[in-house]
Amino acid sequence: MKKKIRVNILFPIASLFLFMAVSSFTVPSANRRVAPPDTLLYKKNVNYQHEIDLYKINKIKQADIVMLGNSLTHGANWNELLGRKSVIERGIVSDVVEGFYHRMSYVYKLNPKIVFVLGGLNDIFSWVPVEEIYKYYVKIINGLKSRRIIPVIQSTLYAGKSWGKAWIKKNHPELNVAKYNAGRNDEVDKLNRMLKNFARVNKIDFIDLNPLMSRGHYLKPELTYDGVHLKAAGYKIWAKEVDKVLRKHKL
Repeated sequence: MKKKIRVNILFPIASLFLFMAVSSFTVPSANRRVAPPDTLLYKKNVNYQHEIDLYKINKIKQADIVMLGNSLTHGANWNELLGRKSVIERGIVSDVVEGFYHRMSYVYKLNPKIVFVLGGLNDIFSWVPVEEIYKYYVKIINGLKSRRIIPVIQSTLYAGKSWGKAWIKKNHPELNVAKYNAGRNDEVDKLNRMLKNFARVNKIDFIDLNPLMSRGHYLKPELTYDGVHLKAAGYKIWAKEVDKVLRKHKL
């Protein structure tokens, strides 16, 4: 029997907000589960309620296009990036897919024609089972379809080889950072296979970003400033693929 140990880990969020939260969980000593920054479950995420409160007071009541996601989606001005005037960004730093699901009412209120969904990496680095992530994806997509909103699934992006390196080296120097992230990227592959198959069976657009933005099973270092969050070069690639789908649907 594997010995269980109790680990208390501090999660610094490496993004737009400077918040900290403590997470405690039980893990096998032979396979420590270490969560890098930007991985809070939605109820514990201090960014979550802040953004919800902003949704309640925002003046724009309708948008044709909604970009739904986490800090990756939140990191760009999508109207400027796409050269359009009817795009609303609904990304929350550190959010997980279950969090997306529980704020869909704020997406529906915008009465969009199309919604692009990208998430899952925060979940995977929080050790949420891929099957659980997929379950919430299906609920989100079915909710959009039932309201005659076009859903678009975007592949979960890989983490970079050095993602969380400083934090892991400080707190768990026994771990090989690249191997740890490669193991999490294996879970990304598993989730993306499930999502791609779901999209194919249900005739939903699937934007597969990893072949365009990865090298050797990791996010390309030239596209990210910290191993996960994108530079302008990464957003340029992403926006081009989004624009292709919008043109396909004559939007």
